[in-house]
Amino acid sequence: MKVYSNILEMIGNTPMVEFQNLDTGKCRLFGKMESQNPGASIKDRIAVSMIEAAEKAGHIKPGDTLIEATAGNTGLGLALVASQKGYTLKIVMPDKMSMEKEYNLRAFGAEVLRTRSDVGKGHPEYYQDVAKRLSEENGWFFINQFSNDANIQAHYETTAPEIWEQLDGKVDAVVIGVGSGGTITGIGRYMKEKNPDIEMVLADPEGSILADYMKTGEIKQAGSWVVEGIGEDFIPDICDMSLFDKAYTVSDKEGLDAARDLMRKEAVMGGSSTGTLLAAALRYCQDQTEPKNVVTLVCDTGNRYLSKMYNDEWMKEKGFL
Repeated sequence: MKVYSNILEMIGNTPMVEFQNLDTGKCRLFGKMESQNPGASIKDRIAVSMIEAAEKAGHIKPGDTLIEATAGNTGLGLALVASQKGYTLKIVMPDKMSMEKEYNLRAFGAEVLRTRSDVGKGHPEYYQDVAKRLSEENGWFFINQFSNDANIQAHYETTAPEIWEQLDGKVDAVVIGVGSGGTITGIGRYMKEKNPDIEMVLADPEGSILADYMKTGEIKQAGSWVVEGIGEDFIPDICDMSLFDKAYTVSDKEGLDAARDLMRKEAVMGGSSTGTLLAAALRYCQDQTEPKNVVTLVCDTGNRYLSKMYNDEWMKEKGFL
């Protein structure tokens, strides 16, 4: 067994598990356990990639202040890296995100600013606009995962090759969501280069514009959803939507139920985005008439949602249970 010299060396090389107690039709469904990263989410990968890219470009050095707009997990990944590399970190996060994420960020020493989640891109109180403005006013370095090519590279160079190797190249479909867009662009490009017939499947929360955009090419008015970390009211700069072959829209109830079901039947505790991906993956699997190997992601740990989706009282209050 390997002994690591630093927690950052433990990012990536996450295990893959087959879900055998769910109705996957003729298919085999595998979950890439990104919750096993040291910061407990897939965003650890992009955090180290984006900070190291900025260091190499000479944009930042230890002692500087970084700021990022995030649903929480990118912030936690950045907090993990910042704590080891000597940066001060400011996080701007919409108010719908779980308190567990905020407590976790503050425990790392990050400063958290909450913003409205009922406003869209371009509004002065929109979380990304707030982060950009604060960076300009204070001379802080804005990471900006939504436009950062190092986000794509993290998945192209690590996540995708790991999936390919773990399944010996026998991959027929990958089901993922869109938050910043780096996951689909990085994994999608790699998979299409390996085999153009691999289907990239979008799992999108109901209320997000992405599934409709993929089907119609039109950007419609966004709604609202409780699932955290995926779904958008705009197309992120680094998101290559052309890589998707299919799209499934998943209601909050269906996604949250799927995540709770995953815990009961497979003992895998994922967050709300994991439930959305799983619900779409199961629908995709059940739609197939021939056996396929389908991969999805356990994006983060469900421990960050104990006060919400794993709390029966919260689920009843929101009408999900």
